[in-house]
Amino acid sequence: MLTKLSPDLIRRRLTSLFPAALIEDIARERDVVQRHRTIDITMLVWTLIMGFAVDGEARTIAGFQRAYSAATNQTVARSSFYDRFTPALEALLSDLLEHALEEVAVPHTIAPQFELFREVLIADATVFRLHRLLSEFPATHSDQSGAKLHLVHNATTQSLEQFQLTDECTHESSQLRTGSWLRGRLLLFDLGFYSFRRFALIEENGGFFLTRLKSNANPLIVGKRRKWRGRAISLPGRRLQDVLDNLTREIVDVTVEITFKRRPYAGKQSTDTIEFRVVGVRNEDTDDYHLYVTNLPDEFTPRQVAALYGLRWEVELLFRELKSLYGLEKFQTSDPAIVELLVVAALLTLVVSRALLGVFQELFPETVFPRERWAKTFRSLAQLILEDLGQSFGYPPPNLSELMFRDARQPEKSRLLLSERVAEAFMRRSSA
Repeated sequence: MLTKLSPDLIRRRLTSLFPAALIEDIARERDVVQRHRTIDITMLVWTLIMGFAVDGEARTIAGFQRAYSAATNQTVARSSFYDRFTPALEALLSDLLEHALEEVAVPHTIAPQFELFREVLIADATVFRLHRLLSEFPATHSDQSGAKLHLVHNATTQSLEQFQLTDECTHESSQLRTGSWLRGRLLLFDLGFYSFRRFALIEENGGFFLTRLKSNANPLIVGKRRKWRGRAISLPGRRLQDVLDNLTREIVDVTVEITFKRRPYAGKQSTDTIEFRVVGVRNEDTDDYHLYVTNLPDEFTPRQVAALYGLRWEVELLFRELKSLYGLEKFQTSDPAIVELLVVAALLTLVVSRALLGVFQELFPETVFPRERWAKTFRSLAQLILEDLGQSFGYPPPNLSELMFRDARQPEKSRLLLSERVAEAFMRRSSA
């Protein structure tokens, strides 16, 4: 079976995803390339992508410089390396990320019912801490700085669909725009995006949605969606919260009428009503209902609706991968432009990891590759992959003894070691 795994398999997939010519062309368009190339832009890009995965390394420019030197076996002046971290480099990385999002896709179908949708999308956001002096990223606490990464994850192709970086105080709901792009797509989201007006707009644009029903929501029941045997409690015409405590059935499946306010127009705000489906599945541990509001058709049973909402956990796992494995919360910089650059680099790391996972899934369709286990393995081999890429571009293998000497020596001759400072103090006392 392992005969399928040639030594250059990973290298070929990565260089096909980002050919050197593509990186060079975009770099020239973005005015990133220097006239006198002390730094190879192609290897710098790969250093930012693979260097983000190196285990235990703080996300500092010095750390990326060490990874670059190890992969190219070149000594680079610190100032020259730091000067490369510009808005133009961030634009280059953003262009490459956009390119990768179109290339990296692993289509799959969870069940036949999913053929009803063009795609299944999951919207969410996560907060991460930044250097406290970054006033451009205000946090909810005045003595801190924080950023919020907003993502739309495509569960159908296992890729990122949209992303946006804001300060921590920006509400996630403001970053999710509804429109015709939602036609035929199913959107899963949590209560942070909860809005009756948003539900109506998704429906009016031909899309589907699924989210939890707020605990204080008490819509009017206008119809039942299935028959019950015996003397079941009649629900139409009653408020949802008024009947839940009296129900003993395992599931609830009703049509409700929701009243909401339209967006203000010409100084006036109108009120409208719309009907949606509310599904409830009894939780055996708490003996209450998990309630969902949706416009999914009846071919999705209540238990399938509840299971489908569980798919939203995929984006939570994605955020955990970005934070715990790729160091999204380890930015050691007070420069807002570098923060934006490093966020794009982290997303590129994630996309590259997914691209390699797709190769192995295609070669070994019967083998299971758990996402977190895959990500940890990818991280542990990231520096080796980077050095292999460097050799494919003509750089020699790293001179380990030279790297040890260069990085471990005292950078400033005037800086004394502790023992030298103590000896100097005694010498001064003796001479006095």
